[in-house]
Amino acid sequence: MKVYLDDERATPPGWVRVYWPDEAIALLGTGAVTDISLDHDLGDDARGTGYDVVLWIEQQVFTAGFQPPVMRVHSANASAREKMEAGIRTIERYAGRAGTV
Repeated sequence: MKVYLDDERATPPGWVRVYWPDEAIALLGTGAVTDISLDHDLGDDARGTGYDVVLWIEQQVFTAGFQPPVMRVHSANASAREKMEAGIRTIERYAGRAGTV
């Protein structure tokens, strides 16, 4: 399953759309997610951002042996994109995969 976290953009064909980090995390928890594409700013920071998903994946990889999906960032927020991509690079290095950011 390919998961697309965004509050505004059109969902690419073949991707499952979610609007909030908790929805993305619930799908990740099933083990069925092969790819995830993340926006940062989702319209309500109190409900979370795409970076919260990166942090969840990082924690699961380091503490529970979670195998991360292919991760991408499609956020227009340049500073948030950098922070998210840095987290993804750390996850990828730890998981022993070449980066796909």
